[in-house]
Amino acid sequence: MLKKERQAFIVYNVNLHNRLLISDISDEMKVSEDTIRRDLQELSDKGELIKVHGGALSTSFHNSFINNSNVYKVDSKKIIAQKAVKLIKDGMFVLTSGGTTIIEMAKALPEKLQATFITGSIPAALEYMHHPNIDIILIGDKLSKSSQITVGGEAISKIKQIHADLCILGINALHDSLGLTDNDWEVVQVKKTMMDSSSKTVLLTISEKINTAQRIRICETKDIDVLITELDPNSELLLPFKQKGIEII
Repeated sequence: MLKKERQAFIVYNVNLHNRLLISDISDEMKVSEDTIRRDLQELSDKGELIKVHGGALSTSFHNSFINNSNVYKVDSKKIIAQKAVKLIKDGMFVLTSGGTTIIEMAKALPEKLQATFITGSIPAALEYMHHPNIDIILIGDKLSKSSQITVGGEAISKIKQIHADLCILGINALHDSLGLTDNDWEVVQVKKTMMDSSSKTVLLTISEKINTAQRIRICETKDIDVLITELDPNSELLLPFKQKGIEII
């Protein structure tokens, strides 16, 4: 693989999953970690990603709350958001994670909606604040800079005290046989607890994340209630999830 192709692949993956680890991308591309480090430094110097210890973060994700035009696949995420808001009814308690798709959902919420949103995402909480009839509960603890949500024992303890109607998650990777996965141990623990504390789990994802996988499992596919993508619900890509009893929207 040529250097230009290699770096394009790196940028694509960091934008798709918001974060990548040098060790993972090195294994996947069959090149040395030193080569990947040099690529990341060059791409960071060009402003195409944010180089951090052990990997990189997406500028699309980390600048999106300032400049919406930087959001990866924003048009697809707006379609997902419009579908998601139809599930939220007056009086509901809704647990949400963070991420750009969740932010688009928050922007799409009807002005007259009266509901309570519980989140550890400061960007999401700030967006919910724009809605006059929405109550917000912010889950506090240590802030994960890479995911921009609170993580840790205190956050998990507080979530366990809640019984929400919906848990709505922005996700990193979903595979019909490997389930829902992520690459951050602390984020995984928070998302597991959010699912356990809710009557129904709803996943929001662009279709490019379907049939991809990360290192750490959040749940099996059978534990998911609703899957929302930008695709038509009858898309062939989504058929394996429909066959497992998941509602596809």
